[in-house]
Amino acid sequence: MADIARLAGVSASTVSRALSGSPLIPEATRERIAELARSLNYQVNVGAANLRKRDIQTVGIVILGDSMQTISDPFILNILGAVADALDERGMSLLLTRLNQERQGQMAAMVDSGQVAGLIVIGQLTWHDYLNELARRGIPMAVWGACLPDAFYSTVGGDNASGGYLATRHLLLQGARRIAFFGDTSHPEAGLRYQGYVRALGEAGLQPDPRLHQPFLFGDRRIRQVIDLWLDQKLDFDAIFASSDIAAISLIGALQERGLEVPRDVRVVGYDDITLSTYLHPSLTSVRQPTIVAGRALVELLFEAIAGQPRRTVMLPAELVVRDSTA
Repeated sequence: MADIARLAGVSASTVSRALSGSPLIPEATRERIAELARSLNYQVNVGAANLRKRDIQTVGIVILGDSMQTISDPFILNILGAVADALDERGMSLLLTRLNQERQGQMAAMVDSGQVAGLIVIGQLTWHDYLNELARRGIPMAVWGACLPDAFYSTVGGDNASGGYLATRHLLLQGARRIAFFGDTSHPEAGLRYQGYVRALGEAGLQPDPRLHQPFLFGDRRIRQVIDLWLDQKLDFDAIFASSDIAAISLIGALQERGLEVPRDVRVVGYDDITLSTYLHPSLTSVRQPTIVAGRALVELLFEAIAGQPRRTVMLPAELVVRDSTA
């Protein structure tokens, strides 16, 4: 700011007022100062301003951009709503952003600049190593995702392995023996759900059939194309465990269009227990993720990180909600 003031021939306080858009500074002077700031790659340090006020009232919520899940995805909205409510109770606001790999560095910049007090990150995907790097740097954050043993950051997540086990065991107890799995095992959460699926099959003396595993990323808009291509193979299966409710709902629709009745011909279990699961026909059996508890836990862990307290992991229990799709 002192450099800009010297080049513009004005005081530092004038530069400060001009960059904040003060009408007390003539427009021509504001434009000249803004141009100098741009040429020097100068950015207003929001943190400095907030530090003068002795407080930062905003938390950054980051949706990882290499996920195919949109912000309007029902499960994402449930998590965001729970986080927003928990922040509101603390008198805090949120800044929501979606970042892809090319803009990765903005996560640290949001905190370093003082724009936000810390970060709540939704998902992990291929970002696990980078999130660890930020944690080592001291960036305060809490992450929704799989509870990975080598994480240096605080994590809130469901017991995905247990959820996958409960879903598959339930299908086995209903008499299913050829159970398909829909989900991308390279995704940390879906990978753990698959582990639970394999465990339940093993206990029943069954081996997973690779032909009955269909990789599918959360939120992929090509879901019906993927499902139709898979069904065209006319594989032998009597049940499907889908790693998300959206995939399960799409599967039920595709099966019904082909004359297969759920649950008479094929039993289907989803994951997340979004509100829509209750109102489908047939209603969807699903593994519930307690989003209200998750949102509060994310905010609590973030404030612990801001206060410099040790990293913590909160693993939420999995609960199978049985409905008509497996009855």
